[in-house]
Amino acid sequence: MAKKKTKKVAKPKLPARGAAAKRRPVVKARPAPRMAKPHHDRLREVEQFLYRQTEHLDGKRWQDFIELFTADGVYWMPAAPEQTTGDGVPSIFFEDRNLMTVRLKRLTHPRAWSQKTAWGTNHLVSNVTIESDDVVTGEVVARSRFHLMEFRNDATRHFAGSYIHHFRRTKDGLRIVLQRVDMVNAQGPYEYVLQAWV
Repeated sequence: MAKKKTKKVAKPKLPARGAAAKRRPVVKARPAPRMAKPHHDRLREVEQFLYRQTEHLDGKRWQDFIELFTADGVYWMPAAPEQTTGDGVPSIFFEDRNLMTVRLKRLTHPRAWSQKTAWGTNHLVSNVTIESDDVVTGEVVARSRFHLMEFRNDATRHFAGSYIHHFRRTKDGLRIVLQRVDMVNAQGPYEYVLQAWV
């Protein structure tokens, strides 16, 4: 009687051990992609920055205000909303940090007649939106609305409009590369000129 042929079943390969294991290629984990902060976190950061800026202005802490700008930062208040540059055209303010420092010295000079009458301001900032947030360059652009009340010489003046802030991320946090201030009543008649930043 003939013997039945039995099929050989291949044994499952066990994980390599010892020297064989060392020869296997090592698969490295991929680095996590660089992600921007969640939108609500960035919005909160920008809002807190704007609130701090207005606190410096209302508290007449001018040097602290200036230090919120980068070394090449510019504060710009155009004379008309259609202006796209401050170079070579009339502006209400168009100041780099050097000119801001000149204004600071004038404001704090002991014989500055414009500062003899007690005066104060109160800022409100709202409607803050993030327009762009570049995680690679660290540039952030934000829009907001403001209302400023000024009390001087027993008279009250109101100014309102919009801010556009161009921020750059630094080791000290967000700093202003450009602050554009568009006042609704920029071309209105005033009894006296603006002394400080809006």
